[in-house]
Amino acid sequence: CPDKVILLPVISAGCPMADMITAHSLIQKKREHPGVPVVSYVNSSASVKAESDICCTSANAIQVVSSLVGYDTVLMTPDKNLARYTQRFTDKKIVYWEGFCPYHDRLTAAQVKSVKDDHPQALFLAHPECRPEVIDLADEVKSTSGMLEYVKKTESREFIIGTETGIIHTLETQNPDKVFVPADKKMICTDMKKIYLDDIVKALVTSSPVVKVEEGIRVRAYRAVERMLKIPRD
Repeated sequence: CPDKVILLPVISAGCPMADMITAHSLIQKKREHPGVPVVSYVNSSASVKAESDICCTSANAIQVVSSLVGYDTVLMTPDKNLARYTQRFTDKKIVYWEGFCPYHDRLTAAQVKSVKDDHPQALFLAHPECRPEVIDLADEVKSTSGMLEYVKKTESREFIIGTETGIIHTLETQNPDKVFVPADKKMICTDMKKIYLDDIVKALVTSSPVVKVEEGIRVRAYRAVERMLKIPRD
């Protein structure tokens, strides 16, 4: 939508994982793996998306990789943990970038075991961005939207939540009769917490800061996103 005005109220509110890869470094990686399709997580810059064949989310990464018929190898960026989780469900070889979400990657198996000991009846829901050894302990592995849907439908009453703690407010609001325990109380994304209501009001009043993307990059990035949107989610 090049005719739309996109505002980012706090210009420094970004994503540490997205900053772990650049278009230039991805181009170099592609040269090491010629002809291999690139799947980039939506938590990436427009320039990285422009160098990718298709994007994915944590909800549809498995389906996106499976959709790449005729390829034995896939390059996934920038989250190594999402790539390693996806690898469990495909015979394709997944070459992955060594990026990660600092907040999901900080959660350890020891922490999860400790919380599970304190809440033996609780189901542990892990996000695909968690480490493999944490995934192994999960009762269910879900994207954030997947967690919201799963909790609504299951009869279980207590849950250990292995993702950014902000989701717990929504879970409690939607399910007031259920109990939610963070797997790690420090799984707080500081970038997600940078924007306040005052910042939004100021941005709307001043129509700034405006996000601008070079047209050539926008077109190519949009193509990768558009391909993703045709793939079903979990």
